[in-house]
Amino acid sequence: MTADSVSAPSAPVLEVTGIRKTFGGVVALDGVGIELQPGRVHCLAGENGCGKSTLIKIISGVEAPDSGEIRIDGEVVTKMTPTQALRAGIQVIYQDFSLFPNLSVAENIMLPAAIAARSRLYRAKRLRPEAERIVDELGLRLDLDAEVGGLSVADRQLTAICRALVQDARVIFMDEPTTALTHTEVERLFGLVRRLQDRGVALVFVSHKLEEVLAVSQDVTVLRSGRLVATGPATEFDVESLTEAMTGRAVDSSRNVVEVDPDQAPILEVEQLSLAGAFADITFDLRPGEVLGITGLLGSGRGEIAEALFGVLKADTGSVKLDGSTVAPGSIPGAVKAGFGYVPEDRLTQGLFLDKPISDNMVASSLWTHTRAKIFLSGRRIGATVADLFGRLRIKAPNVEAPVRSLSGGNAQRVVLAKWLDTHPRVLILNGPTVGVDVGSKEEILSILRAVARDGTGVIMISDDVPELVSICHRVLVIRRGRIVAEVVGDQIEPQHIQEVMAA
Repeated sequence: MTADSVSAPSAPVLEVTGIRKTFGGVVALDGVGIELQPGRVHCLAGENGCGKSTLIKIISGVEAPDSGEIRIDGEVVTKMTPTQALRAGIQVIYQDFSLFPNLSVAENIMLPAAIAARSRLYRAKRLRPEAERIVDELGLRLDLDAEVGGLSVADRQLTAICRALVQDARVIFMDEPTTALTHTEVERLFGLVRRLQDRGVALVFVSHKLEEVLAVSQDVTVLRSGRLVATGPATEFDVESLTEAMTGRAVDSSRNVVEVDPDQAPILEVEQLSLAGAFADITFDLRPGEVLGITGLLGSGRGEIAEALFGVLKADTGSVKLDGSTVAPGSIPGAVKAGFGYVPEDRLTQGLFLDKPISDNMVASSLWTHTRAKIFLSGRRIGATVADLFGRLRIKAPNVEAPVRSLSGGNAQRVVLAKWLDTHPRVLILNGPTVGVDVGSKEEILSILRAVARDGTGVIMISDDVPELVSICHRVLVIRRGRIVAEVVGDQIEPQHIQEVMAA
């Protein structure tokens, strides 16, 4: 079954109309509605902060709307609560899946249902067969006895879907379902989605990967600044029109690279870098102002290469030279002192102090440059730096004292960028720089990176977002099983060729 061959809309299982919600006088949703039919996939699109999460929280009973109606099978729900939502078959699978990592797959699948039934004891002999039935019915290969903490991201996601179906899910919201999946795992997920459609389940995809959601969706709803701006069949949208609806402007995703002098001496030289079990014989150089892409499937070793360059991991053999000087291996302070900056893949746990203000986060890696007499912090210098970065990176927040936790994904990523830009790095390494970032913020972040490169900084970008690599990189290294298998340059830097090399 393809997106085009799905049956025409029938009576909706869920209707939401005229939803309005404010927080402290700020309008989060203004007259928003959505209609979900059984057996169809609905794309809920919009930039970070547009109101998607608030709408999902209202539908799932976590938040109460100020006004508007929710109907299930045509019946008005006067006050939706989380318990009522679960009883109505509404399930939300968040990005972290909300699983118990120390419990088995079977226990994770069945435990919420046992709790909902007010069972005081988990009876494996009675509950495990039900978990096995769901897994078999969906044609999945899941080890029911495996501890969830040791599973791949894809298998954790499948576990969360099975858990939802055990509780008779009729509507499933999936938040960024393909962010950490390989191409093969995405295809596997979409195969499962089609089987769920055959069961009559209504699915809602919230994702920034527009090509993927359009490929699997039959319906689209777009929110912008808390308002409904477009809705209709997915066949009426393409990536460009959907992007324009989300942002209110045309977004240029064409190839745009900064000119680099090929005769310049390399700023970075990596020779025969190896780490057992992760990567081997990694050799490349980087020139000032060059943007080098490193890509590969999940588990290829691309992330470990970035961490070894920054000293998070210590390579077994090989050398790294910056401006001709050897960088101490396995030392983060040594890497920072030498002139490396690193934007990690998980900005929330590795890149930011979430409860601290934006201002504190911005100068966290460069405090020594904001001192008087090399002893006392200078409030004046810190204030000037923060104001400059706040404006230059166009961070959207009430003020610089707002906690980072309150920011959208795109704005939080800009704060991480600001933190490292203030160290004036010679080489800036970015691991998944736009993961979980909406299309408008992605364009702006790439524009910032072009400006960084234009100033002479060498940029290394680790990403599996192929269109992103094509739009900004001078060269792309493809990693497979921990080794460089191809260097893509010139006219070869186009999506289809890179994807073919990655999957070969």
